[in-house]
Amino acid sequence: MLVSTLKTELELDVWDCLEAVTDPELDEPITDMGFVETVEVSDARTVRVEFRLPTYWCSPNFAFLMAFGIRKEITSLPWVKEMTVQLNDHCFGDEVNEGVNSGRNYHDIFAQYCKGERLDDVVAKFMSKAFDRRQEVVLLGLQALGHRAEDIVSMPLAALQRIEFTGEEELRQTPRYLDLLLSQGLAVNPDDLAFPTWDGQPIHAAALTKHLTHLRSTRINMEFNGAMCRGLAKTRYKEVEIGPEGPTLVDFIAGRVPPRDGANPGR
Repeated sequence: MLVSTLKTELELDVWDCLEAVTDPELDEPITDMGFVETVEVSDARTVRVEFRLPTYWCSPNFAFLMAFGIRKEITSLPWVKEMTVQLNDHCFGDEVNEGVNSGRNYHDIFAQYCKGERLDDVVAKFMSKAFDRRQEVVLLGLQALGHRAEDIVSMPLAALQRIEFTGEEELRQTPRYLDLLLSQGLAVNPDDLAFPTWDGQPIHAAALTKHLTHLRSTRINMEFNGAMCRGLAKTRYKEVEIGPEGPTLVDFIAGRVPPRDGANPGR
């Protein structure tokens, strides 16, 4: 009984870690998106995580980034001895699984399979979108509280940290925005500007409306992609006999993909 309880607690630790792994294009946790299918913790404290993406043809970039993110977060747990990441039913699954579990340098693996792209460059691209989306929520929240443009663009980090938001989205995104400010060195000291641009430049009060228009366009694009991913996932999480070339689009459109028992159980 004690062993069973401990395993359950360790599995919950893993799920908590997985919440920090996001779909790079959507900036949403892979747990919320329903991508994680299985979490297993053995008595030897080895972990196995299986995940699956909305389509068989999802970008290898996204697959690699999520797989590496899973491995990074789980191996940060002090009690984990070994771990395996398994991407299921993906056109690049073999390459992703071999690469992420090989112990080789992930920058080299990514470049090998993703047309020479640098992993850092790809990560920075998606982090900039995440930054825009999170910043928009906080800025709009401040406007809703009655803060003027002049006050917002000159607000220091310490002042933002004292703001008491009540909206659900502001409460969710403000700590995530603060995390990005700190991790990217955009605002570290209490008197640093709380609202720089992604490239570290200040925003002028007269340009705040234009800046918000830019942030809005980023959010709309991400929300559209998110809605599409969720729709595809509802169709995707059905099983089909996978041949050498994988399932065809016609299989899914025609509804010839039978239900998969226990797919996408979530947490």
